[in-house]
Amino acid sequence: MKLLILVNDLGFLISHRLAVAIAAKNAGYHVHVAYGSLGNASESYIRSLGFELYYSPIQRGGVNPLSDLHAFILLWRLFCKIKPDLVHSVTIKPVLYGGIAARLARVPAVVSAMAGLGFVFVEHKSIRTFILQGVVKRLFRWALGHPRQTLIFQNTDDRDRVLGMTGVSFSRTQIINGSGIELADCPVLPEPEGTPTVVMASRLLRDKGVLEFIAAASLLRKRGVIARFLLVGDPDYANPASVTYHELAEWKAEGIVECLGHRQDVLSIYSQAHIVTLPSYYGEGLPKSLIEAAACGRAIVTTDMPGCRDAIQSNLTGLLVQPRDPVSLADAIQILIRDATLRKSMGKAGRALAERKFGIDQVVATHLKIYRKLLEPCAS
Repeated sequence: MKLLILVNDLGFLISHRLAVAIAAKNAGYHVHVAYGSLGNASESYIRSLGFELYYSPIQRGGVNPLSDLHAFILLWRLFCKIKPDLVHSVTIKPVLYGGIAARLARVPAVVSAMAGLGFVFVEHKSIRTFILQGVVKRLFRWALGHPRQTLIFQNTDDRDRVLGMTGVSFSRTQIINGSGIELADCPVLPEPEGTPTVVMASRLLRDKGVLEFIAAASLLRKRGVIARFLLVGDPDYANPASVTYHELAEWKAEGIVECLGHRQDVLSIYSQAHIVTLPSYYGEGLPKSLIEAAACGRAIVTTDMPGCRDAIQSNLTGLLVQPRDPVSLADAIQILIRDATLRKSMGKAGRALAERKFGIDQVVATHLKIYRKLLEPCAS
């Protein structure tokens, strides 16, 4: 059986779906990967794993009807050339274009994985976003209409919203708790001595709550609360909500937060921290940064938003705050800075939660089960 995994960023495949791809290959699938950009990935590395690799010009951000139509046509031609038995599309644009192309190319089975609904479905009030939401809803109805298709969601809010706008049957959906993590790679180390350290690691988007993090750090400094604030990540100019390098330069000059840029050793940074936060109001699925922080035994502060609240147990593994509210965020961080006993108990409970729900083995096993079920008629 030929499995084609469609992603808009090869780096995302490595960070979020590589274990599934490797397990599929070990199970006997011929794995093909189509991608739109490299990200922080290496083509030679993916090929060394035995995967066939194809460029597909689906870009993560931006809306350009002509370039998107061109990308869709090339994707349809690619499907006709490869003739996959199963297409597994991940994130919104691949799900939309891959779902429609799979129907036109008569691909036997489709998996559509919604890793969050993205910036389009954040509650913007601009006319442009309203129009874009309407277009995306119509595309969803076409893309999710394949007769042998499973929709994977990471939280129930996203599932209910998509089903409400498309009319897809509930029986064709599956909740999977994020992308999974290798628990052995997440060391549970004692908190370091010294100044409490608060870490936020994400793409630097306004919708991720970066400005609220900066404001909360500034507010806590004015209150006389002593702490280090580390911001890990780079701007993402494919997303209209990206912060600018000018803003980054201003934050560095102010010295309120330490801007570390993109880092490969985020797990090590979590182990050297006391608190991890993600004050996001982006359309998250189940933020990998939060389940990694929990697996490292760190208390979490995040927003009461779909995806974010699904990554913790409120008041047991972390604290929930209101989105777009730096005062609420500062108050919660201050509680955990001042109460080491509470902080450590939350970290311990977070590790237990990660072991129960977020291990990579169960995530991989669920994916392979979905593949087998969809392909049973093709194999008979």
